[in-house]
Order: sequence, then structure tokens, then C-alpha cells
Amino acid sequence: MQEVLWHGRGGQGVVLAAQILGEAAYIQGFKGITSAPTFGPERRGAPVAASTRISDEPIRTFSQIEAADVAVVLDATLLTMIDILGRLKERGMIIVNTPLAPDQIGIEGCFDVASVDASGIAREQRLTVGGFPIVNTPLLGAFAKATGLVSITNIERGLKKKMPADRAIANCAAIRTAFENTIVKRHDSKTGTSDKK
Repeated sequence: MQEVLWHGRGGQGVVLAAQILGEAAYIQGFKGITSAPTFGPERRGAPVAASTRISDEPIRTFSQIEAADVAVVLDATLLTMIDILGRLKERGMIIVNTPLAPDQIGIEGCFDVASVDASGIAREQRLTVGGFPIVNTPLLGAFAKATGLVSITNIERGLKKKMPADRAIANCAAIRTAFENTIVKRHDSKTGTSDKK
């Protein structure tokens, strides 16, 4: 089973991203999928989280995720506000919305790190609300590239089931652009060094 935690702020589409990933995993053929929000202050800009579990077998666990295999961070400022790494398994993957390269983010430890400028991609595709970029769909493209768990084609199919056709076009373009521009740095647990792709 792969457990994914989504960290963002109210209005960024954290819960929808978790649902789209679940839908994409179902289309891909996974038998066990759950998606759930974690409620805190319900206001725009407040830190929020959601989770997705994906398994080849039916899932019988419905508790909150204690330690995730993958953490997706929609707002890099949350790295200094919330103990995101403390809820990520050793040798897990963290995907961050930032224009910085993975080795410039300052994440230490035995983690794979991926980065993509999801905010810039969202602005290019005019995915904004009130002037703020909506970065959830670009980060789904980054997820597909960094993890290989669900294909980009099935991410797009999952998105189209959750969104009207007129909105899906720009969002699918954002997914593909993010997929192409995601930089992944893998941690080699044997040598303690990193490998960029």
C-alpha cells in the first residue's frame, strides 16, 4: 500500500487533488483506494491536508496516515510551519511546489525530493482564483513523474471525471507541463548521495 499526504492551504484544491489521484488509481486498476480530507480551520489560506491510500488489495484501514510514503506540498512555506518530514517515512518521496531545484530546497535526510514550479505553470495556464494560482493539478503531473505510481494518462482521465470539460483542457495542459518540468533527486541509501533525473 502507498500512502500519500497532501499539504496545502485553503483554496488550493488539496482535497480535490487527493480525490483525482484516487480516481486515477482506480482507472489504472488498483483495487484499494481511499481519499479523505483532514479538517482544520475552514478558511482560505489556512493550512489544510488530505490523504490518498492506494493498494493492489482492498483497504481495510481508515485511520489517519501516521507516516506517508509520499508527501505533496502545494505551498513551500508550509515546510517551515508544519512538521511535514516528521510524517514522511524514511526513504519516502517529497514533492514540492517551488521554482528551486531539489537540492536547493534544504531538505535533509533519507528522502527522494522532487520539485516543480506549479505556481508558474498554473499562471501560464490561467488557473487562478482571485489572482492566486491553483496548483493542485500541476502537482498531479509532478506526482506521476516523480513516483511512477499512476500514469499521466490516467491522471488526466481521473481529472476529466471530476471536472467540467471546459475546465479540464487547461488543467490537463498544466498536468503535462508539470510532468515534463519536474526535477527528481533520488537519495541513494547505500552511499548517502543523490541522483538527479
